[in-house]
Amino acid sequence: MDSRLRAVCDLLVPETREYAGLHVYDGKVQDLSPSGVRDGLARLGGPPRDDAHDEAHLGAFEELLRVWFGELEDHRRNPLPHLANLELSCYDRDYAPAEERDAARAEHLAAWPDAIAASLRSLDAVPAPVAEGLLVAARGLVADLDGERGDVESAALAAHAELLALLERAAVDGNPDPALGAAGLARLMGAGEVLDVDLGALSVRCDAERDRLRAMLDDACARLHPDLDTPAAVAELVADHPDADGVMEEARALTDEVMAFTRAHDLVPGADGTCLVGPAPPSRRWAMAMLSPAAPGERDTPSWYHVTPPDPAWPADEREQWLQVFSRTTLPAITAHEVSPGHFAHFRLLRTAPSDVRRTLFSMAFVEGWAHYAEEVCVEEGLRADDPRFVAGVAIEALIRVTRLAVAVGLHTRSMSMDEAVHRFTADAFLQGPAAKSEALRGTFDPTYGRYTWGKLAITDLREQARQSWGAQFSLPRFHSAMLALGSPPLGLLPTALQRG
Repeated sequence: MDSRLRAVCDLLVPETREYAGLHVYDGKVQDLSPSGVRDGLARLGGPPRDDAHDEAHLGAFEELLRVWFGELEDHRRNPLPHLANLELSCYDRDYAPAEERDAARAEHLAAWPDAIAASLRSLDAVPAPVAEGLLVAARGLVADLDGERGDVESAALAAHAELLALLERAAVDGNPDPALGAAGLARLMGAGEVLDVDLGALSVRCDAERDRLRAMLDDACARLHPDLDTPAAVAELVADHPDADGVMEEARALTDEVMAFTRAHDLVPGADGTCLVGPAPPSRRWAMAMLSPAAPGERDTPSWYHVTPPDPAWPADEREQWLQVFSRTTLPAITAHEVSPGHFAHFRLLRTAPSDVRRTLFSMAFVEGWAHYAEEVCVEEGLRADDPRFVAGVAIEALIRVTRLAVAVGLHTRSMSMDEAVHRFTADAFLQGPAAKSEALRGTFDPTYGRYTWGKLAITDLREQARQSWGAQFSLPRFHSAMLALGSPPLGLLPTALQRG
């Protein structure tokens, strides 16, 4: 890396280490103290890149960091980057010999006391809902630690106890208002995407997309259960699910199915590689399903598709509600999103992206937008065309995503209360109990989690532009190849694909 890209990565250490696979950061923690953040921001900038697109891509990330850490001072209110800074599960994948990964993990763990001391100096404005939403993740960080193993683990646990105590206090005594404000949310969303964000216009389009998806779901449910209304039909569909152990088995079979479908329809160029399925690490169980990919900077090793079963300690009714997320209607759509043609297939291509900027810096609105778009592409291209459950599952999952966008805007513009946010996930996305609350709370510490629908809409807009621009020369493989050649571009830079494709 040159010094300009390195300065960006130094402010994104956990993401760069795990998702870009730059293991120069193994064993290292980011200085998230007030002075550490100021010093990191001061190092941003440098000579322009020769490629105009890469220059704009890199500049977008510099602007995002200035907004995120500088203008909004998110490191003061949001424990999430601090928890990511401590995360040890990044050493679990087989990207290097075990002894190297074990040594890096030990170095990282030994740095916990200093990292947490820096975090405690920063985290002076944590809202109560943000703290509440991250307590499970914070506690999960130490699930595999034992103070009896020696001084390093004992010191790490003692430091973690201080951080956890801060979050527990904030969950009770913190500001009940988690909102960034309309201007703050718009700046945070737009800065890294090279876009000016009009939250009002985005909300109107969000509601229109919800209505389109609901009509899609209504039609599928009428074909499956003509005697029931849609909510009752959805209840029937999600009640048909594997047990906690069976989720893994069915996810493995679905992984094989969607990978074969992607190759057969040439949806992503060069689709290959190995994706394994297993439970999420304890610290990441706030996400129901996620991909831990073999990163562009690593040797070619298997990726992991993690699914999160319910906690066995939960009451039976809560375990049942959680398992409904992995129903035989919704799990196929989740797998298309996480594996192929979604995240796994995308990360395979990122390994061969033509520049260090594109292999290292990923617009999360594009990453999640692509994977979400990929679900509906599978419908369009005929995956399980004879089974309306697949269409229903895609629609149900999409309604969760579009509700995230509505809730993010509602919570952070103060037009929606937390109770209203939970109700919105129940009414529009059919989530119940802890699943609905978990989704609503996520909006407080992950304010851009509307990126799934936002990114999908940007990609579908670009596809229509490509149809018009390329005419008879348009094809889905050509469009996908041209767009994915940009890596994970900021949404405002997507038109480069039409110019270069």
